[in-house]
Amino acid sequence: MLGLPRGEVFLVPWTEEWEMEFLSEKEMIEDKLGKHIVAVHHIGSTAVKGLSAKPIIDIAVEIKEFRKGDLCIAPLEDMGYDYKGTKILRERHYFSKGEPRTHQIHMYERGNKYLLQQLKFRDHLRSDGNTLTKYEELKLRLSQINKSDKHKYAEAKTEFIESILNRKT
Repeated sequence: MLGLPRGEVFLVPWTEEWEMEFLSEKEMIEDKLGKHIVAVHHIGSTAVKGLSAKPIIDIAVEIKEFRKGDLCIAPLEDMGYDYKGTKILRERHYFSKGEPRTHQIHMYERGNKYLLQQLKFRDHLRSDGNTLTKYEELKLRLSQINKSDKHKYAEAKTEFIESILNRKT
């Protein structure tokens, strides 16, 4: 299953479909934006095998220069993405696709701290089954409490995520 209707929060079990969907989308993004990008990363819970997630593919597009993100808007709109701007996070161009929403692109300049945090958290969950289990339990509980408030759901996960990011490695 792929797609989350506006105003809803629910999780579904991880599926290989998400990985295949990411790889397909990555190929199209690289084809459309090739000269502007450094890398395309699968981020968020759909990128972690075995982790239940909201059925939206989160993609981080790492670009050479943040200001050149404007040059990526039209090609991504041609792929069905809606540009939402940089208002939520000034260092990120944000795009969404579909209704219900199926994909999100978070576009950052190479080396951006938010991008690095997302990759670090994803990689930690991929390598530490104990943390993955605890995080999934938290997400399942919070999705039941916040079925119609994605902001409260996301906020309530922040302390757990920061505890992982702040660990000395």
